[in-house]
Amino acid sequence: MNVGFDSRKYLSVQTEKILERIDEFGGKLYLEFGGKLFDDFHASRVLPGFRPDSKIQMLTQLKDRAEIVIVISAEDILKNKVRSDLGITYDVDVLRLIDIFKGYGLYVGSIVITKFEPANESALIFKKRLEKLGHKVYVHYNIKGYPTNIPLILSDEGYGKNEYIETTRDLVVLTAPGPGSGKMATCLSQLYHDFKRGIKAGYAKYETFPVWNLPLQHPVNMAYEAATADLNDVNMIDPYHLSAYGKVAVNYNRDVEIFPVLNALFERLMGTSPYKSPTDMGVNMAGFAISDDDACCYASKQEIIRRYLKAIENERRNNLDPKESEKILLLMNKLNVSVYDREVCKACKERREVVNVPVSAIQFEDGTIITGKTSELLESQSAMLLNALKYLAGIPDEIKLLLPERILPIHDLKVNYLQSQTPRLHIDEMLIALSSSCATNKNAELAIKQLKRLKGTEMHTSILLPHADVKTFRKLGVNLTSSAIYEDKIPKYYE
Repeated sequence: MNVGFDSRKYLSVQTEKILERIDEFGGKLYLEFGGKLFDDFHASRVLPGFRPDSKIQMLTQLKDRAEIVIVISAEDILKNKVRSDLGITYDVDVLRLIDIFKGYGLYVGSIVITKFEPANESALIFKKRLEKLGHKVYVHYNIKGYPTNIPLILSDEGYGKNEYIETTRDLVVLTAPGPGSGKMATCLSQLYHDFKRGIKAGYAKYETFPVWNLPLQHPVNMAYEAATADLNDVNMIDPYHLSAYGKVAVNYNRDVEIFPVLNALFERLMGTSPYKSPTDMGVNMAGFAISDDDACCYASKQEIIRRYLKAIENERRNNLDPKESEKILLLMNKLNVSVYDREVCKACKERREVVNVPVSAIQFEDGTIITGKTSELLESQSAMLLNALKYLAGIPDEIKLLLPERILPIHDLKVNYLQSQTPRLHIDEMLIALSSSCATNKNAELAIKQLKRLKGTEMHTSILLPHADVKTFRKLGVNLTSSAIYEDKIPKYYE
């Protein structure tokens, strides 16, 4: 993988920009953090060289001035919304975030539950749980006509109805488990309350994507559209920026839609607005740290393909209309790429046409692709993983890591006692069998030690995998995609 992003430069220029913005307001700055503060794997995939924890590393440099407020939507609590990258619900992720922030020495001041309704029992239970753990919890409400009914929003029945968040530091960072949680509305609500109290305060937005100083149709920005296809987010030219400065800058629809509210708020409270466009609100400097545009373009195209395959898989598993996948397919068509530009997809297709059984393929950073096929004893993903571990350990291909006599007792147990419909070994079963061989088989021990080297590899399977196997590969850090079929055939939309 070619490095396309300079993380060291990014940390430097990004920290400097945030400090500048605090000084501009001369009081408290509410900084909305879009995306993920850490575990930002999307950014690390489309900007190779970007460290998943770059943002939090930058924030630790400001930890004596920073206070974190975590925002979660009551609607997401009610729906049990899940982070697709981690496989955990948003409410569970809030607890995880608190622990991790504290581990970095960062101060978590409070949690805000937005879009709160008293009838939402799930949100009430979560609120009480947080309070029992000793956390400050505030609630903010839905505002009728938001974001267009500005007179109501900027009134005691609008933002004024929200609970005021008590903060103690001059940099208040608002973050959330995922998009659409209500971070910006929370910031604006706080500005309303602060100015009523005579407190100097300002607002800025730290959103890595879209990258405002890259072209609208740049693959990095298009990859962001693919990542948020389920939210109906659309990248667009910032019309306010173009009108004010005569310069093109890229933003996205939600920021453009909310800008009149922010402008009106500043004008109402300060007499004038410090911002002429949504782009002005941002402090993102990621575009200035791209060191190899070609590498980022290639990585972004690969991410769009992955997102497409994931969308189709989700639609197939949950019997959904193909709305999300069709949006991403439009992006792929604009970039003139197909699923077979993902090398492991191509390798799967070619291998499967030869063996005529389900196939799995994995690709390492050096470009090497290892495959595995379904047999009487092993599922294709298990066979592939055994082959991959042998490759990484330098074990000759002809050596068997698991002898049939090791596998057959497990196979018989599943068939004769557990009435299993899939007697072949899945990933977790294969790994347990392999690890149990370590005491007597040095090659097995050597192979197990290679598991950490799977992180960041690319993988594709010709059929959908069981959820248990998907979770295992996620834990191993593998970028897994699958053909969205249960039956043994290639779907027409891949042809």
